[in-house]
Amino acid sequence: MPYLQLDVNDHYPPEQKQRLAKQLCVTYAEMMSVDIRRISIAIREVGEGGVWRIVDEDPVPVAVLMCDIRRGRTPELRMEVAKALCQIITDILGIQWDRLNVEFTQHSGDEMYHPTLGGFSPEWSADEASAS
Repeated sequence: MPYLQLDVNDHYPPEQKQRLAKQLCVTYAEMMSVDIRRISIAIREVGEGGVWRIVDEDPVPVAVLMCDIRRGRTPELRMEVAKALCQIITDILGIQWDRLNVEFTQHSGDEMYHPTLGGFSPEWSADEASAS
């Protein structure tokens, strides 16, 4: 963890998805004060007609970014991160700002196991943020 999963209705070249993944990781790591090696990004191209939301009276195609994160981030920080990640998605994939949703699911550190980084994720704290 963190795990960011973007569901989209379109298909993109691998180079564009790689650029998106890198920018999402860099931005998330800086804003949330985490080790960038802990972040995983999934770009799920569910295909045309795969993700919908009602706008006015009719469903329209949208994209959803699900963010599984460590518990303890303030609502204000999560809002800043959501806006920054939406901007990156808009800039790189061209998805309209008003067609994006971001959802956060918060977990404790012992729900995130990283074999290559020594086991469970440390709990987030002000001390960890200043050490990162």
